[in-house]
Amino acid sequence: MNITKMTSLTVFFCICFIITVASMNGLVNAERVFKVGDVFGWQEPGQNSSSLYAQWATTNRFQVGDSLSFDYKNDSVIEVDKWGYYHCDASKHTVAFNNGNNRVFKLDKSGLFYYISGTPSHCKNGQRLLVEVMGLHHHSPPFIAAPPGYLAPSPQLSSGVSVSGTLGSFSMALMATLIALLRSLA
Repeated sequence: MNITKMTSLTVFFCICFIITVASMNGLVNAERVFKVGDVFGWQEPGQNSSSLYAQWATTNRFQVGDSLSFDYKNDSVIEVDKWGYYHCDASKHTVAFNNGNNRVFKLDKSGLFYYISGTPSHCKNGQRLLVEVMGLHHHSPPFIAAPPGYLAPSPQLSSGVSVSGTLGSFSMALMATLIALLRSLA
C-alpha cells in the first residue's frame, strides 16, 4: 500500500473517531433558543386561547442548554415554583423581570420550569408557561394531558421492529467500514 492511501485512511479514521467520541459525550447537541409563543410572544391570551402557552410547550422539545426568549411589552415574566404557577402567586419567585424588554432564560438542568406573568389577572387568563426540560439522553415523547374522562386504550403488542439511529451509531458503522477497508488493502 502506498503512503498517500495510508495517510488518507489515517486522517479518515481520526475524523470518524472524533465524531464518535463527541457524539457519545453529548457534545454534538446544538443549543436552541425558543421564542415563547412564537409570533404571539408573551402577552395575555384572548378569551378563547387560554391554553395557548400549554399548547406551545407541548409542540416543542426542550433540552438542557436550550433557552427561552420572552418577547413582551408592558408586562413581566417571573420564574416561580410549582405552587406559584398553579396559584398565580409571584411572592416566592426565583427570577423576575418587569422592564418591558425581551428576556432569555437558560434551561440549565432537566426537570420542570414554571413561568407566569406578574399581573395576576393575566396569569389566571392563561399567561403562564410550564416546560419540561429533557436530559441530554432522554428520548421519550413529551407528556400531553388527556381530556377529563378520557380513557386511554390498553397497550397493544407491537409486531414491528423499533429502529432508531443516532450520530453515534452512524459513526460506529462508519468505523467498521473503515476497518474492513483497511483489512482488504493490507
